[in-house]
Amino acid sequence: MSFTDLAKETGLSVSAVHQRVRRLEKRGVIRGYTALVDYDEIGLPLTAFVSIKPNDTAAPDDAPERLSHLPAIEACHSVAGEESYILKVRVASPLALEELLQQIRASANVSTRTTVVLSTPYDYRSPGTADAGEPEGGDAGH
Repeated sequence: MSFTDLAKETGLSVSAVHQRVRRLEKRGVIRGYTALVDYDEIGLPLTAFVSIKPNDTAAPDDAPERLSHLPAIEACHSVAGEESYILKVRVASPLALEELLQQIRASANVSTRTTVVLSTPYDYRSPGTADAGEPEGGDAGH
């Protein structure tokens, strides 16, 4: 969204919007900007969430470091509950997912539980903004 679009949405002048955005950037509230990628178009149509827990609870909790070399892992979240981490992964096919799961288990000495995403009704939402799920102009690419 451009500064002009933000100005129209907020009722502020373009220069006021520009100043406020720059202030938010300086404070670290806005940490960067990102492209919304259509993963189907780049050959990574399968998204899954992989929960992992250590096979040896006495071993160091270093799974994120042991898995950081795997580019198919988009995100790693430390969680409360039976599992230690939930990984968001993107791969080309069920076979590629199976191979990735083997790599995860071998690299980090963990057991896995996998949930495959069938569809994503919305993504990229900001807290408190019910209609922020899609970029202007339509589909978020999922």
